[in-house]
Amino acid sequence: MRKIQLLVISLILLGGGWWLWSNKGDVKNIVTRYVENGEFQTLEARYTPQQIMDAHSRELLGDTSYQYKEPQYKYHPYLLMEVKFTADKKTREGVILWSLTDGEMVLNTETWERTHGFEDAINAQATREEFKILNALAKFNGIRTKEDLLADLQLEADVVNPWIESAIQKQLITRKGNLLQLHFENPKILVTPQTKFNRMLVSKPYNYSQRVSEKYTPSQIERVAKCAFGHDFSIRRITEVYLPVYAIHVENPDGSLTITHWNAVTGQMINPKYFKNGQERIKPAG
Repeated sequence: MRKIQLLVISLILLGGGWWLWSNKGDVKNIVTRYVENGEFQTLEARYTPQQIMDAHSRELLGDTSYQYKEPQYKYHPYLLMEVKFTADKKTREGVILWSLTDGEMVLNTETWERTHGFEDAINAQATREEFKILNALAKFNGIRTKEDLLADLQLEADVVNPWIESAIQKQLITRKGNLLQLHFENPKILVTPQTKFNRMLVSKPYNYSQRVSEKYTPSQIERVAKCAFGHDFSIRRITEVYLPVYAIHVENPDGSLTITHWNAVTGQMINPKYFKNGQERIKPAG
């Protein structure tokens, strides 16, 4: 009898272990939802969904055959970093707001102007040395001869050549003859490590389903910032905060839905690269 009981217990443990292994993502989500339900810090919304729908009804609806549906609330994760750096030979202190979904830094919360190129650098695991190449090119509209680049850096070719070759291999820069060029469209990486931040943070209750998943981790953001902004740059404190975003749903005459996403702080449409013209179209079921 005892052997049978031990066999049953072993089978239960094996079965439970197999279920946990095969459903590890679901288990993690369940635990995360339990822990994270509650309150979190978000930028204070300046616009309501109704204000946005009223202000943009002409472009969103067109005519009476289109109808608004109930909007949805989403929260996009950002990293708010209190930083210290040097500028004009003086120590400066400020904050940086950095997206954990697109890997770019917000330069101004009034206009939501952002950098362009840091996401590629994160994905390529760009080093501090490679950023010396990127920043040197960025000073001259993103293009420079190799000889001029060496003169700008005031380093020998034997030192710089491995950095150049690595940056080319990672597709951060391209080489055309004797010219080296940043491999980003409209790059914007040579920036002061500071966000013009003029928004209030408030605490909001939320449930896990409203939070958009992070694409990049805080450690990835910290690493790219330290590589980009040099030895005098340091991070004093980090806080995860959220941007409120509205998903405005419009029902089309054929029953499909067109969804646009709007920044609740600026009232501007968010234009995700994976949606044409900032719109997501969902066909009707059946």
